[in-house]
Amino acid sequence: MRLSVFSILLLSCLSVAGCTSRSGVGALEIAKPSPEKTSSIVRPAGAIPEPGESVTEHSTDAGMTALADQEAPQGPALERVAMLAPVSPSAQPDPHAKGRIYSQKFRDAKPVNFGRRTPQHHAVHGVDVSRWQGEIDWPKLRRHGANFAYIKATDGIDHIDPMFRKNWNAAHDAGIRRGAYHFFYWCRTAAEQAEWFIANVPKEKGALPPVLDVEWNHQSNCKWRPSRAEILEKMQVFLDRLERHYGQRPIIYTAPDFYADNLRGAFPDHVFWLRSVAEHPSKVYPGRNWLFWQYSGSGLSGGVDGRIDLNVFSGDEAAWWRWVAKVAG
Repeated sequence: MRLSVFSILLLSCLSVAGCTSRSGVGALEIAKPSPEKTSSIVRPAGAIPEPGESVTEHSTDAGMTALADQEAPQGPALERVAMLAPVSPSAQPDPHAKGRIYSQKFRDAKPVNFGRRTPQHHAVHGVDVSRWQGEIDWPKLRRHGANFAYIKATDGIDHIDPMFRKNWNAAHDAGIRRGAYHFFYWCRTAAEQAEWFIANVPKEKGALPPVLDVEWNHQSNCKWRPSRAEILEKMQVFLDRLERHYGQRPIIYTAPDFYADNLRGAFPDHVFWLRSVAEHPSKVYPGRNWLFWQYSGSGLSGGVDGRIDLNVFSGDEAAWWRWVAKVAG
């Protein structure tokens, strides 16, 4: 029997309808998203984050909002949506990533006129702290200009600052680049002191290089003042041991009187952090290049009750990030 064209079309439609009990978008089986990310996935519309910015905070949230505002996609568009990996609710910004540099809002209980070259001419400010600062509001301190922090860890062979671990973790959580320092005790061996520091300061990616703090402590019960040769030998042992362990060349912190007695011309391959609270370092330490300048021991800042040491990095913001990438990853 010959069928009309209309009959053939009608039978075809009935056959297709009988093959499934569901229809429409709800009938589509969407594969689980692949954990792999390929270049075939189109990035959601929105601002592209700067290098090192958190994707979770910026581009991902904006992209998912844009998708939610669109009509439900159909056909191939739905397949592309199915390929987008879901955002993990636990994702957090990488604390080691390049971030924002905060302008300093510090004040000084004893302001000094440094002349034409002042700390305010430097872009990257920071602090150093110990237990004497008490409880610190680290996010607030960062917003007031603490872009980096050096935290007292140990001195001698048996003392650890009681606030070290809390400050170490809290500074990290606030997104502040931080490192640890050891106050050298001249009546103990350098090897013992290095091992004590290593036992108490974790080796962590993103941490700034460790610091050896060498100065005369007039309040110490150790009254021995070694010769210059003995001091340089002790320092070398300590510095070498820390460099082997952390894979970072330590920084040397010192004060004017100790430097004048022992460190002129010494350690040309190490960078220095210099205390100079009355004049520019170029006048106090002629001929010595510096990485950090401690310009105040009487600083005032939000996030800290009482006084705090204030510091600057020697270069501009671009130089800061180059240095951080080199020494801390």
